[in-house]
Amino acid sequence: MHDPYFDIRPYNDNEVSAVLEKLSQSHELRRALASYRFPKSPVWAKPVLYWLVGWHLRRRLGAMTSVDEVQAWLARWIAELIRKTTSRVEVLGLDRMVRGAPYLWLSNHRDIAMDPTLINFSLHRQGWPTAHIAIGDNLLHNPVLADVMRLNKSFVVKRSAASKREKLTELQRLSGYIKQSLDQGHSVWLAQREGRAKDSRDKTDTAVLKMLALSGRELKDDFATTLTSLRPVPVLVQYEWDPCDVLKARELVARAEGASYAKAADEDTQSVIRGLTGYKGHVRVCFGSPLKDDMLADAHAMAAEIDRQIKALAVVMPVHRAALSLLQRHFNLATDVNPGQVDDTCCRALLSRVQNEPEAVVRRLLLNYAAPLIEDETLI
Repeated sequence: MHDPYFDIRPYNDNEVSAVLEKLSQSHELRRALASYRFPKSPVWAKPVLYWLVGWHLRRRLGAMTSVDEVQAWLARWIAELIRKTTSRVEVLGLDRMVRGAPYLWLSNHRDIAMDPTLINFSLHRQGWPTAHIAIGDNLLHNPVLADVMRLNKSFVVKRSAASKREKLTELQRLSGYIKQSLDQGHSVWLAQREGRAKDSRDKTDTAVLKMLALSGRELKDDFATTLTSLRPVPVLVQYEWDPCDVLKARELVARAEGASYAKAADEDTQSVIRGLTGYKGHVRVCFGSPLKDDMLADAHAMAAEIDRQIKALAVVMPVHRAALSLLQRHFNLATDVNPGQVDDTCCRALLSRVQNEPEAVVRRLLLNYAAPLIEDETLI
């Protein structure tokens, strides 16, 4: 039977054993896991640790034959990762949904891997099925990462298509896959825009929404009819601390100053690792209200409602107040917004993150953290 999505869809149960066998033999995966689990191990011990990790992988992975088993195994690791890198995780709003029904979760995008990981962790913790996850093909140059992600219900968004015709074909296929997944009872996670909001301004890209509407072309359904069938829901993922904050600030400054900025070959992979393992503090995962009726009249109305809900779901945290206070004190930021009570500990923590950075990077990082308090976007 022809599978039109074979190269972009997550792995099926009948493919799991072969993929796990390949991963258990991967020297790269062994090294990565050994470095994560034993970060301070001496050089002389590494060969033994690699062998032990490989033995453990073969023992644990060899018995798994389904995606659910893989996710159950990953869930324990993710729970430990979240315990170590957050102070608490709040989950709000799922009580507004029909329990277990498939939804299109449209979230803001701050971290490459943690955004969908936290949403799926939140769903799993409350007894909901996990969602299929959209991930750009720019992140999958590493075959080990690609296999792990597709085992974990990720599907591929092909951004590297060369011609306009090829891009349209891939967008139509992507839209069809998302529609099929939802029709088959699987929720889907998709970011509101391509790429992270590195300036902390969460804005929905209407191109993403127009892509979703392509699945209705064959039936000649209009935008509202097609999007209503996808059951879209805005979701906010809010982090107290961003492990990639300095990297984002450096990139934004380089671009603002007109410098050419070319990503290193492994930059996205390093951002994934830093986002996963870095400290995030207080994290909030807030599910909004399902979109319907006039909210889905067209892409612009839909984008406006997603942005409105995501902004309304966010709260001001002490780090935001501290960042605004530092901007007003040290950079004479032209805003009359009162930061309110400022936590000196947060101020010191912010400054310690950028103590060796140029002034422009310091200012950019503080602007990113203060963004929830600054209405005038021209200041950002």
